[in-house]
Amino acid sequence: MALAKFISPVIPLEKLLVFPKYHRAMSLIPEHFSLSDLDVRTRRIFKEIVESYLETGHPVGSRTLALSGGQQLSPATIRNTMSDLMRLGLLQSPHKSAGRLPSQMGLRLFVDGLLEIGDLPVTERKGLENSLSQMADPLKVFEQASTMLAGLAGGAGLVLTPEEGARGDAVKHVEFVNLDMEQALVIIVYENGRIENRLMARPPGLLPASLERAGNFLSARLKGKRLSDAKTAIVKEIKSGRAQIDEAAAGLVSQGLADWSGSEPTERSLIIRGRAQLLENIDAQADIERIQMLFEDLERKQELIELLDLTEDADGVKIFIGTENPLFSLSDSSVVIAPYRDSDKNIIGAVGVIGPTRLNYARIIPMVDYTAQLVGRLLR
Repeated sequence: MALAKFISPVIPLEKLLVFPKYHRAMSLIPEHFSLSDLDVRTRRIFKEIVESYLETGHPVGSRTLALSGGQQLSPATIRNTMSDLMRLGLLQSPHKSAGRLPSQMGLRLFVDGLLEIGDLPVTERKGLENSLSQMADPLKVFEQASTMLAGLAGGAGLVLTPEEGARGDAVKHVEFVNLDMEQALVIIVYENGRIENRLMARPPGLLPASLERAGNFLSARLKGKRLSDAKTAIVKEIKSGRAQIDEAAAGLVSQGLADWSGSEPTERSLIIRGRAQLLENIDAQADIERIQMLFEDLERKQELIELLDLTEDADGVKIFIGTENPLFSLSDSSVVIAPYRDSDKNIIGAVGVIGPTRLNYARIIPMVDYTAQLVGRLLR
């Protein structure tokens, strides 16, 4: 109905678990409850109520459903069914004389089992590709992706950038420089032009020639690879005695690899664009208060980064509805996020959309999924 106009072709979500792969967050729905517990008529009425709410944001009454002609049922019959759905916790009423709205549990049931979703329209795919492919700097790619998601989805766009040093940066050259009898400086040059300088303890008795041999040894084995990817093979080569370097140089290399891949905290950024989108279509004081709380939550960037990090155990899109996400539980918001990957299929960041729980999930799920794929491809 309302959502179907955005989708071509229309595919039931149950048949779409491979494109895009979709993961629900901690569910509000009791484990023993499923759509099969609703008869066909009840399911149809429930679906129409949710679709109407997602399109308009307003409660739906029994008379409205009866007059729509879709059900061919009397208002009294529809009213009884709506009462049953309220008892199950799938619908709620903002106040006594109003119509009915889906509860968060009802939205979760709808998204998991009744949502009709398809591929992203070709025009939007090409728009994203054309816009993002023009960005040469990775930071510009992230900013543009966040801006475009906000504009297309009608919510705020989120992009979690990769960790510093985990961005898939390949090494071009490594050099050790002698400072004094206690310290050496290692210079790591990456293929993208980034240069990193690190101080390290200098093993006793290490000769300048050993420093040079250690640099040449690492440069040969790291060129075109990431530190994290090549570390295991290098350490194994040294331990096996196959490395053509002296014992002092081997010790320096082993110590350096251990230090560089330690648990030091790394920098990562969260880019948020489109807060103004969240202010549209606000027509009640409760909405204003909800958006104000959401804006306050968005300022707590570290906690939001931790939320986006939850995509690390997901193969595709992940959805948090209302209180499923403790960070935004008070603002009655939903988050749709998907990870993006480097050339080795490692998850290095995430993109997403945040907005009211009545997000257009059918449109946003494939949009977020495709943007994540595109960002990963461009970074590679």
